[in-house]
Amino acid sequence: MSDKYKLLQSIDSPNDLKKLSGKELLQLCEEIRGYTIEVVSETGGHLAPTLGVVELSVALHKVFDSPKDKIIWDVGHQAYAHKILTGRREALKTIRQYGGISGFCKPLESEHDIYGAGHASTSISAGVGFAVARDLLGEKHQVISIIGDGALTGGLSFEGLNNLGILRTRMMVILNDNEMSISRNVGAMSKYLSKITTNPLYNRVREELWRITGKLPVGKSSIRTGIRKIEESLKNLLVPGVIFDEMGIRYFGPIDGNDLPLLIDTLENIKEINSPTILHILTKKGRGLAAAEANPAKFHGIGPAPKLDQKSDKKVVPPYLSVFGDELSKLATTNKKIVAITAAMPDGTGLTGFAEQFPDRFYDVGIAEGHAVTFAAALATRGMKPFVAIYSTFLQRAYDMLVHDVAIQKLPVIFMLDRAGLVGEDGPTHHGVLDLAYLSTLPGVVIAAPRNGEELRHLMQTALKHNDGPFFIRYPKDTAVMNRKKIKSSALEIGKWESLSDGKDTVIIAVGPMNSISDGAAAILKAEGLSIERVDAKFIKPFDAKMLTNLLNKYDHIFVVEENNYPGSLSQTIRAFAESITGAARVHAHTLPDRFITHGSRSQLLAEVKLTPKEIATDVLRKVNK
Repeated sequence: MSDKYKLLQSIDSPNDLKKLSGKELLQLCEEIRGYTIEVVSETGGHLAPTLGVVELSVALHKVFDSPKDKIIWDVGHQAYAHKILTGRREALKTIRQYGGISGFCKPLESEHDIYGAGHASTSISAGVGFAVARDLLGEKHQVISIIGDGALTGGLSFEGLNNLGILRTRMMVILNDNEMSISRNVGAMSKYLSKITTNPLYNRVREELWRITGKLPVGKSSIRTGIRKIEESLKNLLVPGVIFDEMGIRYFGPIDGNDLPLLIDTLENIKEINSPTILHILTKKGRGLAAAEANPAKFHGIGPAPKLDQKSDKKVVPPYLSVFGDELSKLATTNKKIVAITAAMPDGTGLTGFAEQFPDRFYDVGIAEGHAVTFAAALATRGMKPFVAIYSTFLQRAYDMLVHDVAIQKLPVIFMLDRAGLVGEDGPTHHGVLDLAYLSTLPGVVIAAPRNGEELRHLMQTALKHNDGPFFIRYPKDTAVMNRKKIKSSALEIGKWESLSDGKDTVIIAVGPMNSISDGAAAILKAEGLSIERVDAKFIKPFDAKMLTNLLNKYDHIFVVEENNYPGSLSQTIRAFAESITGAARVHAHTLPDRFITHGSRSQLLAEVKLTPKEIATDVLRKVNK
């Protein structure tokens, strides 16, 4: 490590940090910020979120005693500084890489990662659980949940707050607000008020006054009501936190979350309050990196630095999300009933262009997938054509709405499932490997997977013309080959598969992007003297029963390649179907193993789970030549 990180090199645990002076802590923040930018610029990762909470991370480990005190980060993608301070300084160089540390909090990785999560809005509910467990076990430590203003849009956050207000147990919620701007006058007054209300003397006087009024023989109710009204009126005038107070959670702030001395003083002042508290802090996302401050969305997550030998003249292949966004904009130009819905991911789902072109038909509902689904269902009842773009793993959070609000009512809502399959460096919380299982159980739905960008466009047109229930299109976080960009998209026959090549020895049936793996395997097998038929099973439900019957009768072996878990897979469906056919071919499934897959590049993960042309070809040779 460079000498410019001299102070940081001395920090191997939170205990080392506690020995530093105020001036040294400020220097430590700058070193953490510089080191994070240096490492993440090289390896890739979430950058802007963690830069905004460097001071908060230092303050938390200065004031509290981790892991005895439970620090719970919502999602955890902003916890890089936390990782650095808890013994993973050098390991940060491996973050999100195959065999390296996770980009999120992971209990198996460190005792300081109290709770694992990769989806937003869970920290408050988890914190309540930790606090109640502490009380039941007779322990005395503090529980601190850190949640962003974006994650607070998730319904689970409010469910947790509601329960916390009822239980009234000791716990602290830190609301990290990096979007709200406050004018200088209001900010100064809020800062002043926060200093007063977080002062231990103020709180002792407040509690003593409350206790004394409770002993008065008469007028108890009216006196207490008067005191509460005065306090609430002042807070309502100066601080936007009355809603939390009304829920039974003491509100403090807002304060400058990048002002380290103020943060430390505030946390010290309120950490012993024996009731639920919420501290509202204002931070600058991307702080310390000018480009990230100016465009935090762009620097939310960045890729690794290009290699020195990387060619700059390489033909650009659009990702699936760009093909989706472009095609939807084209369709919406002529079809005024098309609306686009996303859950806080307009950039991540490719809808930024659509939002700019059709602002009155674009809806970002925040981190509220359940609402997105029910909202779309109601739109569909009125003849609108909602396209709901949500990551495969995020749609899991809305399963009941899929069943109750969409499938049972047979509403034609179109779901675009981005990040289906292995997504790479984000790891098991983001791998979209369960959607075929949880969607295939729904009666009357259509599930499709394009093998390339052209097919994605055709399937969108197919879904648009389908009016008999929900239509799901799943596609990976990958590039989408486009051989014929200028052709007009057209509807396909629902349920019909496509034979891509003739063969006489055996057949490989592939789902979505696994068609390219099938192509590679067929080429290897051709060199070995085997003639392989390749079939694109672009529809998983309903499937092509007629073609499948012919294949089961034609060959002794059928190989099915798909990037999802076996239960609920097309492989399982084909095996069940084959049982009804006398003398049917043996069905060999190439799916994901029954475990959660780690993080790493997509190619590394596919190799680990043996979904590569070489692995498939080897298995085919072994079984066909028996």
